[in-house]
Amino acid sequence: MLETSFIHTSPFYELTALVVLAAGLGFIGMFLRQPMIVSFIAVGILAGPSVLNIVHSHEHVELLAELGIAVLLFLVGLKLDLKLITTLGPVALATGLGQVTFTSAIGFLLGLALGLDTITSTYVAVALTFSSTIIIVKLLSDKKEVDSLHGRIAVGFLIVQDLVVVLAMMMLSALGISANTETDTAIIMHISRALFYGLMMLAFVLLFIRYLASPLMGKLAHSQELLVTFSIGWAALLAAIGSYLGFSKELGGLLAGISLASTPFREAILSRLAPLRDFLLLFFFIALGLQLDLGLLGSQVFPALVFSIFVLIGNPLIVMLIMGLMGYRKRTGFLAGLTVAQISEFSLIFMAMGLSLGHVSTQSLGLVTLVGLITISTSVYMITYSHMLYSKLEPYLGIFERLKPYREKTLEAQKAGTQQPDIILFGLGRFGKSIAYFLQKEGFRLLAVDFNPDEVRQWRRQGHHVIYGDATDATFISNLRLQSVKWVVSAMPQHDLGVTHDDPRLSLIDGLNRQNYAGGIAISTQNMRDQSTLQQKGATLVLLPFYDAAERAVERIMSTQPDPGVDLSAPNSPRSNSDDIIGKQNDSV
Repeated sequence: MLETSFIHTSPFYELTALVVLAAGLGFIGMFLRQPMIVSFIAVGILAGPSVLNIVHSHEHVELLAELGIAVLLFLVGLKLDLKLITTLGPVALATGLGQVTFTSAIGFLLGLALGLDTITSTYVAVALTFSSTIIIVKLLSDKKEVDSLHGRIAVGFLIVQDLVVVLAMMMLSALGISANTETDTAIIMHISRALFYGLMMLAFVLLFIRYLASPLMGKLAHSQELLVTFSIGWAALLAAIGSYLGFSKELGGLLAGISLASTPFREAILSRLAPLRDFLLLFFFIALGLQLDLGLLGSQVFPALVFSIFVLIGNPLIVMLIMGLMGYRKRTGFLAGLTVAQISEFSLIFMAMGLSLGHVSTQSLGLVTLVGLITISTSVYMITYSHMLYSKLEPYLGIFERLKPYREKTLEAQKAGTQQPDIILFGLGRFGKSIAYFLQKEGFRLLAVDFNPDEVRQWRRQGHHVIYGDATDATFISNLRLQSVKWVVSAMPQHDLGVTHDDPRLSLIDGLNRQNYAGGIAISTQNMRDQSTLQQKGATLVLLPFYDAAERAVERIMSTQPDPGVDLSAPNSPRSNSDDIIGKQNDSV
């Protein structure tokens, strides 16, 4: 008895039990080819009060979950820049507000038809409009679709939804204040203060982007540990500030990511924090499962099924209709629409606030809880297998597309006009810079990658396209856009030990192969004995700087027959022309 009590009162043992349980159920789910999110939510339900009841330190689980949310939205913000936000802003605003309006209106009528009173129908209708940003972004990240058009639009209208959530929460909070203080202006003052703080926070982020982001990150990047620590701290800080000022932690974390999105270090941050994000989000899904108290469900099965069908089918149809009218293709509308086919954890919080104010009953909270359980678990499968689902339904979706989807065609034309790299070059040493000079001289579009922040800053200052990154980081390689890349060239410095198991060149080749990269791979080495090994590992071409330079020098010598009487210092002499080329190269470098 003493041992059992000790285990139940120790947060460490509780968290250990959760992680072990998650690993076990996750393995079973993987064996059954089920999405991990479903397995992790099942862990929360199994460990919750309805089944095993092994978690009593809810605050510790929620703390880790909140940190995971901040890191997740921070990484999403890193992939958004101001130009992208202004481009997709109109469709995100129209789709977000349109979906909220239609869902709440139809949900209210459904509530009345099912026999709910007016206030309960209003609460349930508003709760149905909230979609889970965390679940959707996690699924899109796992499928590498956050950067796709439908992924970006989905993130955009989810942000709009989050703003509506914040507004609804503030109104409920103000209603509680008004009931206690009897001040009629409480709601207006509460919302106005939050809007003012929001504008101040936005102005701070814009100033940070303009003056501090790049130089600060350039200094921090000299230490990988410091770069990661600062990124986590920055995400948590802005999430905490956003929460303190009356906004959600999600919006604060998102702003933290956007503030660093314009720096050349974002890909490195993305790759370093991805594993931490996945671990912390485990506790978010467990916490979500813990909230699903199965004892509240009672006799709510039939109305829950009706509302669930509406959310699973009606919400995507609403989004598809709005996006079709705005000039997007049916495929984009369908894939974006599936992301709103569930309700959010905020729906449960919203209903709980209504319960505390005496507006709704525990049966209503149980109804929304059951709708959340059904829609979240079902929508995970819908989003996971979205492309397969679209291929089955595509013949019936023509009514959701204009004859000329003008807006999407405009975006495609703009994307075609953007400069996608032809060649990615790793290493900006003397050899790498020389390669970069001649490749650019030949007209190739080049993206340079280097692990030295000083080189990155200097190369970027000269107007070149460059990012900070580590060739040994497989996650970093996976974040590169390789579709249009013809060659990946490694000009990284090597030691005199030859090819070893931890050689960054081998890590680069392996990372590219894992991404099914179909272009050429050129690897430089100073040792001729490495040539066969690198080719066996997958190198298309092996560069031998000294050997190649000597061969080129002999070619130039043999092709040049100077007259013994010619002054080699004259303007048109061979040596003069060679010096001129070298001078231009040094100026570029």
